[in-house]
Amino acid sequence: MEYVLITGSASGLGLEFAKIYAKDDQNLILVDMNEEGLEKAKESLSSINQKIDVVTYKCDLSILDELKSLTKFLEEKNYYVSTLINSAGFGDREDFVKMNIEKQIKMSEVNCNALLFLCHYFGTKMAMAREGHIINVSSIAGFIPGPYMCTYHATKGYVLLLSESIGYELAKYNVKVLTLCPGPFKSNFVKLAHNDYTFKKIKPFKASEVALKAYKASKKGKRLLITGVKNKLTIFVTRLFPRRLVTFSSAKTMKE
Repeated sequence: MEYVLITGSASGLGLEFAKIYAKDDQNLILVDMNEEGLEKAKESLSSINQKIDVVTYKCDLSILDELKSLTKFLEEKNYYVSTLINSAGFGDREDFVKMNIEKQIKMSEVNCNALLFLCHYFGTKMAMAREGHIINVSSIAGFIPGPYMCTYHATKGYVLLLSESIGYELAKYNVKVLTLCPGPFKSNFVKLAHNDYTFKKIKPFKASEVALKAYKASKKGKRLLITGVKNKLTIFVTRLFPRRLVTFSSAKTMKE
């Protein structure tokens, strides 16, 4: 049986992805560290489509041994993952000199290293099978510096460049890699990242809208999706101005 594996799927964008694939009769493997949220998600998805198999797995993506345990579990169960969606991630708005460095390092582990590990593990298998889809969730933040959210912006830049690179390499194996770069969208991200100031200035999309656009783009084999005309224009304009000015402008959207 084929499965769609989605990280960060207990809530937010990951859960919205799961709902779409459930409606598409796809079996699901939900991965998150929120065990209670996973069970609620499973109930919700089973009510959407009772024909599909919904598997849940609690995993702290910042810990390499837990990632290895996840892949061992999948091998023991003989689950074949035909689509991987790396949706897990978090941010934190804080002055560089005041930041909790352990939290920042964990952010890098989740946003970057876990994504790399899963892309390599499943990408290799997909290449052998000569088919597969990978969706990596980056952000428009990955295109620009982010004072007061420096680690988050840096991790999303990593996701963007990594995804574009492996997308090029895996294309010859008929494995399609989509880099999703949304702007702000409604989720728990704002609360966890203490970034309400930015969201007061920018009207966010619905997470369901972002997930649906990415789903359609992945099916078409697109490699990059920046959601929203305004976000596309923003990224284009930043190429026309000095980096110092872009950094100054970015800082003003983060903090008064």
